[in-house]
Amino acid sequence: AIDIFFPDIIKEQNRELRGTQRAISRDRAALEKQEKQLELEIKKMAKTGNKEACKVLAKQLVQLRKQKNRTYAVSSKVTSMSTQTKVMNSQMKMAGAMSATAKTMQAVNKKMDPQKTLQTMQNFQKENMKMEMTEEMINDTLDDIFDASDEEEESQDIVNQVLDEIGIEISGKMAKAPSAARGLPSASASTATTISDEEIERQLKALGVD
Repeated sequence: AIDIFFPDIIKEQNRELRGTQRAISRDRAALEKQEKQLELEIKKMAKTGNKEACKVLAKQLVQLRKQKNRTYAVSSKVTSMSTQTKVMNSQMKMAGAMSATAKTMQAVNKKMDPQKTLQTMQNFQKENMKMEMTEEMINDTLDDIFDASDEEEESQDIVNQVLDEIGIEISGKMAKAPSAARGLPSASASTATTISDEEIERQLKALGVD
């Protein structure tokens, strides 16, 4: 309840202080007017030689000037009080903001369990590491597969090059045979699909190769 009504109290006090400041200013203006009148009266009495009247008026002038100085002191005090109330109002606003923030932090802290949060972070790190390891294993397997395929193609290229060097006739006969991708016949396969060593030597001699 105090927090709710405090701003209204500050506003009301500021209004009163401003009213007091205006009243002091009016009193000072009136005192200054009287001061000028007394000064004129003192001059008149001095011209006529009335010393007693001059003394009385001089005393009144001194008192009046003291009162005028007091108005300056009071006005300064009122200004200081106004400044203090503004500072207090600002401090109360900051205190209210801090109070609201503290309540919010308390509510958040109640909802958050440090142990559960830590466990969640650890689980995330663990699963992330598993995922990275799985991805690395898959990538390694794929690299092995494609590397093996490249080696098979390279081996086939070497075979083709050797066959081309042997001669067109052999290449033509080998073209009719199953490719490496479909499975080449083994050494124990039928001789109908293979070329004997004698046949290769005969064809080499026909090509002029000893």
